[in-house]
Amino acid sequence: MTEHMRIDQIVGQHAERLSEQLQEHRRALFPPDTKRELRKFTSGEVAQLLGVKDAYLRKLHLDGRGPEPEIRAGGRRYYSPHDIQALREMLEKGAKTPGTYLPGRREGDHLQVISVINFKGGSGKTTTSAHLAQKLALDGYRVLAIDLDPQASFSALHGFQPEFDLLDGGTLYDAIRYDDPVPLADVIQKTYFTNLDIIPGNLDLMEFEHDTPRVLAQGSRELFFTRVGDALGTVEADYDVVVLDCPPQLGFLTMSALSAATAVLVTVHPQMLDVMSMCQFLLMTSNLLGVVAEAGGDMSYDWLRYLVTRYEPGDGPQNQMVSFMRSMFGEHVLNHPALKSTAISDAGITKQTLYEVEKSQFTRSTYERALESLNAVNSEIEDLIQKAWGR
Repeated sequence: MTEHMRIDQIVGQHAERLSEQLQEHRRALFPPDTKRELRKFTSGEVAQLLGVKDAYLRKLHLDGRGPEPEIRAGGRRYYSPHDIQALREMLEKGAKTPGTYLPGRREGDHLQVISVINFKGGSGKTTTSAHLAQKLALDGYRVLAIDLDPQASFSALHGFQPEFDLLDGGTLYDAIRYDDPVPLADVIQKTYFTNLDIIPGNLDLMEFEHDTPRVLAQGSRELFFTRVGDALGTVEADYDVVVLDCPPQLGFLTMSALSAATAVLVTVHPQMLDVMSMCQFLLMTSNLLGVVAEAGGDMSYDWLRYLVTRYEPGDGPQNQMVSFMRSMFGEHVLNHPALKSTAISDAGITKQTLYEVEKSQFTRSTYERALESLNAVNSEIEDLIQKAWGR
């Protein structure tokens, strides 16, 4: 006779086993005594990031100006992310146009807070958030990335395993909870990416969804939807851009993130079921945010864009969906879609993004096509950020 077990116990055992295996996987990839570091970049990659010629970088090196690159076989020059930032700072001093090499905020510019949202899992939301945050950091912006998803995929990509690394809290929940919140600065962690800080996520974030109805029922005058924005206000001076990776549901956390946002990016997989699901999501979002707006929430945005993700150009039905979206939403759909690529999923196996991996691990054309697609998307978003600052 089959032995009956309670489902909570079966699920608990599976979670425990899986967690141990993931910890093993992490130890194999990044042994405990190794500090995760970002790779060095070729002089060609650095020239592209800075918008200068490789020959100009070589001349700077020969003239003894700027950081000393690492010289490898064949005289190839490699720069660390720290070196890239040092080059930016040096070149900015002699730039004819301010912001050429350090494109972040200037006097009077407001903090850009980008909420990346979607209601349906599998839309590439976390992949989009991670590549956007990292590219902005590589491009010289001071970036704070916040993982608001209790599933914490964004955190995992940046080397955190929540059930091991965040035993004593350390998520945004600590700074926005109703009882005894901590200063936001206390939960911000440096990453191995120059210019990129993170507030990781874990299941603690669900507590905000449970606490808020209780506080509302008590008739408290505390406004739940201002909590994320108020917390960000305390560190505003330290950053140019905040990227919020929102949970795939429209709860109090997502609404508070949308209230704090100055811009919204909606990721969409171009298939009929996903677009239908998005329709429901947009209706619900509109209704709920209308209520928040009436209660005094700030719902004015610099921009809202739909990003077509996991796009396969040779797929006829997908192309029809993209055309349909463009005809419906016009300029609200980003011009560049994010291509579906084995390079991105392969990089994810080792918990890395395309900006982190060594390209020698991939077929050159596959890697370059995926990178080109991501760069085009991120460049379009960067233009929107600059426009919001009146440039």
